Amino acid sequence: MLGARVLSALVAIPLLFIVIWFGDPWYSLVVAGCALWGVLEFYHLASSPQVRPLTLFGILGTLLLVLNAHAEGYFTAPLISAVVLFSLIWLLFRFEVEGAFNNWLWTLAGMLYVGWLLSYFVLLRNLNQGREWVLLALFSTFAVDTCAFFVGRVWGRHKLAPLISPGKSWEGAVGGLVGGLVASLALAFVLRLPMAWWQALFLGLLVSVFAQLGDLSESMLKRSAGVKDAGKLIPGHGGILDRLDSIVFTVVVVYYYVVWVVA
Repeated sequence: MLGARVLSALVAIPLLFIVIWFGDPWYSLVVAGCALWGVLEFYHLASSPQVRPLTLFGILGTLLLVLNAHAEGYFTAPLISAVVLFSLIWLLFRFEVEGAFNNWLWTLAGMLYVGWLLSYFVLLRNLNQGREWVLLALFSTFAVDTCAFFVGRVWGRHKLAPLISPGKSWEGAVGGLVGGLVASLALAFVLRLPMAWWQALFLGLLVSVFAQLGDLSESMLKRSAGVKDAGKLIPGHGGILDRLDSIVFTVVVVYYYVVWVVA
């Protein structure tokens, strides 16, 4: 599994770098593709005899949320209002009362968790020096995940959240924290981002914390669904959601850090 994990990273990372560097249309297509595949995995996790999310409606809503980012989020309020209203109307015409509440909630949850959060990749890319900010968000998160994985694998002794993810340790969490700090500082310097060294370190701290919280959040959902991985698309890693779990948290943090602190 470790070999497959490394091989997948060696193939995916250069492709991601190229897509981010050259931008649209490929960049937006990749973000939309990840969002659509991710929401499908989410609904598969949620599905049970008691829960049947509105998959087609969720796919449409997810795509619209990603596209909305190209309008700088201008239509966010009417779009979310429409999603809430029309999803209930859709359920009404299915003439199914039993389980309707759970179906509705899981449908909305998939669109918001995957579609809305991933749309921040488009928003971030559209900022001044957006290409560089996306690279920092992505690769500092990868550094957190990688350092946490290897430090935990070698020195992990104390369980971080045994009921949610038994394989994670406090030692790994500290390793991820250090990796995020170093990566953020190094990337800010290499990419010539307009931050003082302490701002880069503080952003690295935020990325490290939220990356691991995102990872644990998705682990909680998988544990609730009784599965180890959200999918099998990426050898050694699982599904798209298993790779997006940290990223969907950190891209939001980086975006607002840039807008509120750096800009």
